[in-house]
Amino acid sequence: MSNRPVDDLCINTIRTLAMDAVQQAGDGHPGTAMGVAPMAYTLWTRFLRYNPANPDWPGRDRFILSPGHAAILQYSLLHLTGFDLPMDEIKRFRQWGSRTPGHPEYGHTPGVELTTGPLGSGFATGVGMAIAERFLAATYNRPGHEVVDHRIYGIVSDGDLMEGVASEAASLAGHLGLGRLIYLYDDNHITIDGNTDITFTEDVGARFAAYGWHVEHVEDQTDIEEIAAAIERARADLARPSLIIVPTTIAYGSPHKAGDSSAHGAPLGAEEVALTKQALGWPAEPPFFLPDEALAEFRLALDRGRDLEAAWAAKVEAFEAAHPDVASAWRSALGGALPEGWTAALPEFTAADGSLATRQASGKTLAALTDVVPTLIGGSADLAGSTLAVLPGAAFQSADHPEGRNIHFGVREHAMGSVVNGLALHGGVLPFSATFMMFSDYMRPTIRLGALQGIRAIYLFTHDSIGLGGDGPTHQPIEHLASIRAIPNVSMLRPADANETAASWKLALERTAGPTVLVLSRQALPTIEDVERVRAGVPRGAYVLADAEGSLDVVLVATGSEVSLAMSTRAVLAERGLGARVVSMPSWDRFEAQTEAYRDEVLPLDVPRVSIEAGASLGWERWAGLDGEIVAIDHFGASAPAGELMKHFGFTPEAVADRAVALVERSPRAVMSAGD
Repeated sequence: MSNRPVDDLCINTIRTLAMDAVQQAGDGHPGTAMGVAPMAYTLWTRFLRYNPANPDWPGRDRFILSPGHAAILQYSLLHLTGFDLPMDEIKRFRQWGSRTPGHPEYGHTPGVELTTGPLGSGFATGVGMAIAERFLAATYNRPGHEVVDHRIYGIVSDGDLMEGVASEAASLAGHLGLGRLIYLYDDNHITIDGNTDITFTEDVGARFAAYGWHVEHVEDQTDIEEIAAAIERARADLARPSLIIVPTTIAYGSPHKAGDSSAHGAPLGAEEVALTKQALGWPAEPPFFLPDEALAEFRLALDRGRDLEAAWAAKVEAFEAAHPDVASAWRSALGGALPEGWTAALPEFTAADGSLATRQASGKTLAALTDVVPTLIGGSADLAGSTLAVLPGAAFQSADHPEGRNIHFGVREHAMGSVVNGLALHGGVLPFSATFMMFSDYMRPTIRLGALQGIRAIYLFTHDSIGLGGDGPTHQPIEHLASIRAIPNVSMLRPADANETAASWKLALERTAGPTVLVLSRQALPTIEDVERVRAGVPRGAYVLADAEGSLDVVLVATGSEVSLAMSTRAVLAERGLGARVVSMPSWDRFEAQTEAYRDEVLPLDVPRVSIEAGASLGWERWAGLDGEIVAIDHFGASAPAGELMKHFGFTPEAVADRAVALVERSPRAVMSAGD
């Protein structure tokens, strides 16, 4: 081993900081940080391009700590290399209000590129970042002016590689040949339940080689020169992503807990911390001791980062001089700005277009926006012909068409969600994904992470109800609308027709504080021709589509495909002598955000309400009222033509009208009138 004494001093600084922080918190995962310290030190001091003084420098490499439970490793590195993360924050690890939460959180701690914790998700998100880098380089770089030129590095664990989302993403990355993606695998053979021999005995290297990855094996976990040589070989292979397998020892240096699962998720204990420091030749006191020589070595990152960014800035200046139009477009893309006047391209639909499924209207909207919003990128999980979420032009293929904007994700919904998150986190693109609503089940963890991070991503789901017909209950979503509505910071839109769909796409592209979910129909729906009413109403979440002629006896509140049912019900009620208002409610969350006065104007408190949605009833009492009527489906569907299903399950104008009449007759107003 050829480590310098200062290298070993720096590595042990990482280890002891991890031990002390977890011990003081009384909670955490010290063992992983102690085991991976040599590879992390090598990466952060020799290869990773970053500037601690400017964590968001666009030319930086991205670092992913996929095993987020090892957060103290990343916090230690951030502090030691000079990011704005003082020692007091390390000492407040896992405490209320600190910038060092139990798992890394995007936007909370400077230098943290993404929120990690659910294993496998960080691995898969990095694939999205690598796609973004490749796409942006192909789109904006010009010969001699490579302003997009960085890598995505990460540390991954046994647990990450067991999760299916990582397998899906690894397969996609290998197929795409994402050569700027390099992961170091902490192969410590330990999980919470014990040695991985009880569950995980495959040849990981052979698996990744079969995926099309470049695979390296490091023999000595402590030899930073061997680790560096493996990273250099990985960097040289630009045709394949790389996995560097490093056999490590969890809680390295601990006399009694090294290599033991007890060091995975609990403090070592005061006695063991003291013994470990003794074994490492470290002073027992004070805790959080930083040797001056080690800190000086780490803080070289400040000068190095300043010089790297300055060199990159000079390249950008030359690029802007040589290609001002391209450079301006690139700057705009990095800033996430939508082009001036882009909304003029949004289509308007009329009766002449005929009845359209909202998935069809979505496809037409995407086609209309392709040229005016050049940063749109995304695709479907092997369902482009059904979701119609396709941009005219080439498919993204790293070798042949890196500038392509249609991503063929394959049958990999979970990874697709993570990849879209990675695209959004990387920046410079506006990403979307698409699949059937039923398969949002596969994506729910990634939607939740997108919402938690507040990223600008669009998740599109078609075939949104029993209205899809004969595929039957395995493909007919029931509880899914309620499930996604339950996720904080997700804005969900279920448009009623083609014009509401175009308006929903506008809102989805404009939203920057969190993801948007678009929920679309398979079946054709009549067009609402009052475009101005639609464009004014959809952003408010709900609006009066058609009011009662004469007295207002009942309000019909519906979403998506059931809005046309509400309109037909309104006509039936008029024949029965009742005046009905139809409220289209494409978005609960947007309506909730309106003023109380507006909500009461749309849904008067003294008028009985009927809600209509071909999904679970859960939550509808919020809008139908506790005494209202909820037309919903709280059981699984069946295999039959859509019209038969709607009739059988009570989604017809006559059936809904019967329930509305019964509601009006038992309402307090009717009872009072009868008493008079």
